[in-house]
Order: sequence, then structure tokens, then C-alpha cells
Amino acid sequence: MSDRSDAAEHLKFFSKLGVTGISKKAEWRTRAASAVPVVPVVPVVPVVPDVPDVPDVADVPDVPVVPPAAALIALREHIGVCTRCKLHAQGRTQVVFGVGNPHAQLMFVGEAPGADEDQQGEPFVGRAGQLLTKIIEAINLKREDVYIANVIKCRPPGNRAPEPDEVATCEPFLFKQIDAIRPRIIVALGTHAAHALLKIDTPISKIRGRVHDFRGGIKLIPTFHPAFLLRSPDRKRDVWEDMKKVRALLDEPA
Repeated sequence: MSDRSDAAEHLKFFSKLGVTGISKKAEWRTRAASAVPVVPVVPVVPVVPDVPDVPDVADVPDVPVVPPAAALIALREHIGVCTRCKLHAQGRTQVVFGVGNPHAQLMFVGEAPGADEDQQGEPFVGRAGQLLTKIIEAINLKREDVYIANVIKCRPPGNRAPEPDEVATCEPFLFKQIDAIRPRIIVALGTHAAHALLKIDTPISKIRGRVHDFRGGIKLIPTFHPAFLLRSPDRKRDVWEDMKKVRALLDEPA
């Protein structure tokens, strides 16, 4: 077959596709491509997860799709000997990352390490921590069954409340811990933990015991901090009622 016949056959074939002519000009290829019938494509709008709007998340690595224990180790290594906020220069001894079962169904979140935690490098090991251990045991679990962490990882001087800039700097690490563990239930211990997680400023006395949906299906229940119970033992009954709700949720099918 001659070159002329080949060209004629090609033109017949392309005419069936809607091509009406050819040209050596570059812009013809754009016009010709637009003449080819195509199936309309509906743009896909990315779904943004409903997560708290926190600053400095660029400093926090994405939790990789790896086992939770490995993800937590990687996050801890990323935090390092942290100097991201002013607390590193205000007397803290070390970063208090978190402790417990990386596959925990139940996670406890407090506000910040105290003096004992700062010395030992583990959250909730002082008097309040001992009470928390008893609370955990009261719902037929052991401390090693759950995961325990704080909103901020360094002790504020004099055990003062965390300041907004300190929370803003550190809480992304807490969210990454939560994303790695994916617990079924989180108990927010005290005002500051509840406010940081839920992004509200309602008094803890008005929100304790209520079940909140959090980060794509996690159930979050605020309750009083164990340190508060040491000062106000009459409120232990309230916490017991809250923990019965936690136990009931754990007993539901996953």
C-alpha cells in the first residue's frame, strides 16, 4: 500500500473519532483533542477530616501506615529533646511522652506532667497517678491495658496550668498519638484536657460524663482530674458514674 493510501486509511479511522483535519501547527493538536468525544469527569473534592485546627502541624510528621508501636516510637524520636516552646527553658527535666498499650481501646489524657512525672519521665506516677491506677482497676482493667498521655509533654513551672501557646505547640503531638493508637474511647481528665481536645471552654462540671464523638468515631468522655479528686473526695462518686459509662462502651461490640 502506498504512503498516500496509508494516509487515506488513517484519515478515515480518525474521522470516526471526530477528527476533522490535520495541521502541522502545534495548536491544532489542542483543537483536535478537544474534538474527541470524552466522558465528562466530575472533579473530586478532597474530603478534609474533621480535626482540630492547630498551628505548627508542619512540624509534626504524618503517622505512617505501620503498627501503632512503631508509629509511636517514630513520633517520640521526632520530638527529641524538645525546645519548641518556652517550657524547655523553665526548669523541665525531660519530655514526658506517654505510656501504655499501643493497641489500647481506652486512652486517658491529662493536662501536663507534674514534679514526679518530670523526674520519672512517665505520666501519672505521683499521688494523682496512683488514684488513676485505682480508677482503671475499678473497671476491671490494668494500667498496662490502657494508654496514658498529656496534652503537653513538659512540666510547667510550679505545676501551673498550661498556657495557650504551649498547648498550641504541643497538642499536635497528642493528636498524632491518638491517630497512631486509634482507641475506641478517650477519657479527658480535667478542664484543660477536655478544652484542648473538644475546643470548647465549657466548665468541666457541665460536660463531665457526656459522650462526645471525636476524630472519626472515637468516643470521648470528660471527667474530673484525679488531682481534683484528692482535694475534693466527695466528687469521686461523679467519676465513678462516668467510668461506668466507659465500661459499658467498652463492653459494646467493636
